[in-house]
Amino acid sequence: MIQVAVLGYGTVGSGVVEVIETNKAVINKKAGTELNIKYILDLRDFPGDPYEDKVVHDFNMILEDPEVTVICETMGGIDPAYTFSKKALLAGKSVCTSNKELVANHGSELIQLARENHCNYLFEASVGGGIPIIRPLNYSLTAEKLDAITGILNGTTNYILTKMEEDGADFADVLKEAQEKGYAERKPEADVEGYDACRKIAILSSLMKGKTVNYEKIYTEGITKITSADFVYAKKMKRSVKLLAMSKGTEDGFFAMVAPFMIPKEHPLFNVKGVFNAVYVHGNMLGDSMYYGRGAGKLPTASAVVSDIVDCARHPGKTIMCFWDAEQVELMNIADTKRRFFVRVKAEKKEEAAAVFSSIEEVDAGLTEEFAFITAVMTEKEFDEKIASIGGSINRIRLEN
Repeated sequence: MIQVAVLGYGTVGSGVVEVIETNKAVINKKAGTELNIKYILDLRDFPGDPYEDKVVHDFNMILEDPEVTVICETMGGIDPAYTFSKKALLAGKSVCTSNKELVANHGSELIQLARENHCNYLFEASVGGGIPIIRPLNYSLTAEKLDAITGILNGTTNYILTKMEEDGADFADVLKEAQEKGYAERKPEADVEGYDACRKIAILSSLMKGKTVNYEKIYTEGITKITSADFVYAKKMKRSVKLLAMSKGTEDGFFAMVAPFMIPKEHPLFNVKGVFNAVYVHGNMLGDSMYYGRGAGKLPTASAVVSDIVDCARHPGKTIMCFWDAEQVELMNIADTKRRFFVRVKAEKKEEAAAVFSSIEEVDAGLTEEFAFITAVMTEKEFDEKIASIGGSINRIRLEN
């Protein structure tokens, strides 16, 4: 029997308990042993809850209990999650987590601690909720030289952009609706400014490179400047606007970024709508592969955490290899990366824009007070200099493919 402790009895933590209890028979069969929730750590009491007798308030009770071999950290944030996780690993107890913030900040350190103490630090649920992506990167694609990962990694922003596209609504109105439906937090900055997706692509990029990609060095831009007019143009161009998190190796170096992009209907991520997420991976032998599903939510995320518990149960006293070293990857300056841009400027700037950018493709969507066009391929630095020289810019969105 594997004795499990759950740290944090919020949305994901309660989901972990629910998944284990609901699917007990099939989970125990796949684990090769019985999983039992022995403790639930939380500051609160839960009178009337079916598992109220398992709730404790002192982490040391869990740490000092030799029967507990697997800990699920679903608290979120850095502390005390980091302190508890570190102490657990030093005691030889495996830790399974959904905490992207902790993994992005301390992933390589905690993986190394697990290795040194013959246990595991697993984090399938930290990226993409219930979408299996960490295991494919660690195991299924080990024969590949991966050179690109592109993903829609935040369900809130994808829901907002989908509603803007389908209903012709503005960002502020859709955000308010998303908050009312529970798809967006009351303080939505982590989602709409791209910070959540940034941490997730940092984790995936670190696994792809086997070294640490520092999320603080990743260029990050959110969706707050996207308007309904942008979707009018996108429709005319047979494209869609998506918040993409990507990391790619080029002949000039390796870059990572989060930003809105216009993608064509032929792109694999074009039809990823609503709260769904998807990750698109390219390897030199396999080519393209894609992983799609619900990227958030109580039970999808909890299901991924429980899959990590099962992995720990199958490998008692053994470390499941994960290649992510502390050495940091040197990222290209985003100013040196090259791409095309969709640009909207005031109508009176048409001739000047055409002269400055020289080779452009006009996009006419019937909006008479402005001029829109697509640039040739150029560096971000070159684009910024050109657009600054003419002024009158309304918006710009990068193009992918």
